[in-house]
Amino acid sequence: MTRKIVQTDAAPAAIGPYSQANVAGGFLFTAGQIPLDPVTMEVVGTTAAEQTQQAMTNAVAILKEAGYTLNDVVKATVFIMDMGEFGNINEVYQTFFQADPPARSVVQVSRLPKDVLVEIEIVAYRS
Repeated sequence: MTRKIVQTDAAPAAIGPYSQANVAGGFLFTAGQIPLDPVTMEVVGTTAAEQTQQAMTNAVAILKEAGYTLNDVVKATVFIMDMGEFGNINEVYQTFFQADPPARSVVQVSRLPKDVLVEIEIVAYRS
C-alpha cells in the first residue's frame, strides 16, 4: 500500500512535524484542524461556534485538495475544551453534514494547540 501526503495552501500549514493529511488505501486521514486562518495563521473566532466553522472550513479544503468531499467522510473526532459548548458546536457542525452524517466522537480535553476551543479530525473513504 502506498501513502500520499496531502498539502494545500487553502488550509493552515502544519505547526509541527506532521502532514495536513495522508491518503492510504482509499482512506484520507486528516490531522486535527484548529481554527487558524490559512494565510495569517492566526486563530479565527472567539466562540466555540465560530472556531468550529473555521476548523471545518479548513478540513473541507483538505478534503477538496485530495479529491474527496464531505459525502466521503466516514468518521469525525471533535476535541473541545468545554462540553457545555456541545450544542453550539453541533449547530455549526450539522450545517456541514445535513444528510447521512458520519460517525463521530466528541471528547472534552484539558488543552488544545494555541489554546483554541475546538479541534476536528476527519477520516474519509473512497473506493
